Amino acid sequence: MKVPTDGVRSLALPSRLLLGAALLWLGSCGSGDGGDAHSPARSGGPGSGRPEMAPTPVAIAPVVRGDISNTYSATATLEAEADAQILARVAGVVEAILAEEGDAVDEGSPLLQIDNDEYQYRLDQAEARTTNLLSRYRRLEGMVERKLVSQEEFDAATSELADARANEGLARLELGYTTVRSPFEGRVVERLVDPGQTVSVGTPLFRVADFHPLLARVHVPSKEFHQLEVDQPVRLVLDSDRTELQARVQRVSPIIDANSGTIKITIEIDDYPPGVRPGDFAQVRIVTERRQDRTLAPRIAVITDKGDQVVYVARGERAERRVVDIGFTDEEFVEILSGVSPGEAVVVKGQRSLRNGAPLRVLEGEVAPAIARRDSTADQPHDRRSDSRKRGGRRG
Repeated sequence: MKVPTDGVRSLALPSRLLLGAALLWLGSCGSGDGGDAHSPARSGGPGSGRPEMAPTPVAIAPVVRGDISNTYSATATLEAEADAQILARVAGVVEAILAEEGDAVDEGSPLLQIDNDEYQYRLDQAEARTTNLLSRYRRLEGMVERKLVSQEEFDAATSELADARANEGLARLELGYTTVRSPFEGRVVERLVDPGQTVSVGTPLFRVADFHPLLARVHVPSKEFHQLEVDQPVRLVLDSDRTELQARVQRVSPIIDANSGTIKITIEIDDYPPGVRPGDFAQVRIVTERRQDRTLAPRIAVITDKGDQVVYVARGERAERRVVDIGFTDEEFVEILSGVSPGEAVVVKGQRSLRNGAPLRVLEGEVAPAIARRDSTADQPHDRRSDSRKRGGRRG
């Protein structure tokens, strides 16, 4: 049996009406006192349309006044003050090795012996010739006074004696070169020959280095050069074990390198642990400028947000987002040029999860007074004249 289409439409209309009435009834129930969609316990307060955020646990520290320095950092290789390759000055056979790698040697200490028999014979021969010519010279000296020999013959004898003495001196010098000696106090870094080996003039024999003091050379951009002076203190941190060393500026080049635009600084390290050796890499930190009595905040308080440098200030129980301008930065603090004032408290832990106006809960014992405390003596200008007086005539 066919159902008329008008009948179908008449049956669907009451169903829609019933569905609408049900939705209205559910809505009225949700808006009653028993519902929780907008209950005071979850609302942000009267008239608020979103839930209240839970307080964020944070640590805070105060903004302070103090001194700060601009530090230039570079990597350098530690070098020995003196490092020399010892070459053979005469030819011959290596007879004995008198020092080994790692040995400490004094200036003039013997390192190696070359067979010297031939050189001894040459010296004996030169001495004999000198003796004979000296006797002849003395005979002619008396005879020329009595006009028994000509002046020309006496002058020839004088010249031959001088030549013989020069040859004798050269033979004695070459004999001395058969004992190879250290040119300065230091340590044997390398031994380059073996016993029985034949060497010629110029053959490398040893390498000797003086480890006291050690040096580091860095090239500072001229734009960073403000107050660098001889005897200025410098900090170094070894890459190998993070050992921190105290050093000083030994020399400052008087010129700027035209190709690189840098100034060469030679740094001297007088005191260091026994394990520190030439070839170690170190991070060099040189103070190039100091600023006194500036507004300082803990470095960890400053974060980058949407291209701005930002800190969060604790204002009562709420966080206030502040954009700041910064100046010098050191390991602990950053100079604040604008945005916060001394005495205000900035968030140093938990700030990355904050937004402006967020509720805060300052954690007990996490105000971090050690971070907030600024040692005003840490970056005081160095009295280089006083150091120079203490060092006396020491080289600069």
